[in-house]
Amino acid sequence: MKKILYVVIPVIVFSIIFVNAFFGHLIFLSETQQVMNKYSVYVHLLSDWQSDSKNIVFEVSNSWHKSDKRNDVNHVFDAESKEYNTNQLQEINGKSFVELKHEFSECQEEWQPMLYRKAVDTVRHEIEYVQGKQLSTDPDISVYPNIENRNYDNLEQQSKIKNGYAQFFPICTSKETTSYDYSVKTDNKDLGFDVYFVSSSTQRENFTSSEFDYYIDSGCFGQNKQSYSGSCKNIQKDSGLLIIFPDELKPWITKVTVNLYEVN
Repeated sequence: MKKILYVVIPVIVFSIIFVNAFFGHLIFLSETQQVMNKYSVYVHLLSDWQSDSKNIVFEVSNSWHKSDKRNDVNHVFDAESKEYNTNQLQEINGKSFVELKHEFSECQEEWQPMLYRKAVDTVRHEIEYVQGKQLSTDPDISVYPNIENRNYDNLEQQSKIKNGYAQFFPICTSKETTSYDYSVKTDNKDLGFDVYFVSSSTQRENFTSSEFDYYIDSGCFGQNKQSYSGSCKNIQKDSGLLIIFPDELKPWITKVTVNLYEVN
């Protein structure tokens, strides 16, 4: 009997993992109107950047409300029809970088996180809450403490980011005007980041000039932070979050965690 269990139990466990990995987004769809999308963006800075570290990883969670659609149409995301990765050689501030991101980053509707990842994220959330690194008790919503960069002042930060790297993250919404809660943190203890809610992705090219335009209401931006959470209201459909780092990254890799959550 024991020998049979030694075979049966691993088979059952493997089957659950297999089904969840390939079909979890179909089985475990949310019964609410909230959709959650998790993806990563990997950035490699080429040799013309001054940073010792040439690698930045953005871990992104984006939650938004489903649009009202006809019930007789299947809007579930078809993972098999998508290219999962795209390499994009780009340039900013006259310096080149390669961006690798998933197709999931383009606001695919009806996509849900796989159950095992949701369980891991919930446990991680609870641990961070006990440690004081997380202020929200809701495992689906992250709120990080407001931690200033103490290595140098804000005036120096604004000078540093003029030659820095900027990453844009679009919001996902079916509304023309909406509101978003957001949180950002980095494991880089040497530098601060700036974060702004901006009107469109074109502001990624404008942040070094007088044409840079962002939402100026309280909570819509943060400067020279290592951890920050805010709430921005009455933002337009094409808006998004812009995160900027100085070109002085030193660790082998800098990890940035980004959370976007649409508010009713």
